[in-house]
Amino acid sequence: MPGLIRGVARTAVVAGTATAVSNRVSRRQAGRWADQEEQQQQQPASQPAQPPPSDPMDDKIAQLQQLGQLKAQGLLSDAEFEQQKARILGS
Repeated sequence: MPGLIRGVARTAVVAGTATAVSNRVSRRQAGRWADQEEQQQQQPASQPAQPPPSDPMDDKIAQLQQLGQLKAQGLLSDAEFEQQKARILGS
């Protein structure tokens, strides 16, 4: 019987320690999240994030690729394709 009581007591100590550690970690993480949220609220909202400037040539290449896909799918005729291609390259 003393071995059983010792085992139960050891299990209770281990479970109690695990619970205490888990609670401490949860409180610390909640505090970090609250700090981050507070910092975000303090930042001025008047300056929206601006996307990085893009290269005009990359934009044209992307448009031409989309145009080529539309032509390959049969959604654009040859004349329409050439007209749109000239518009993209001319701008």
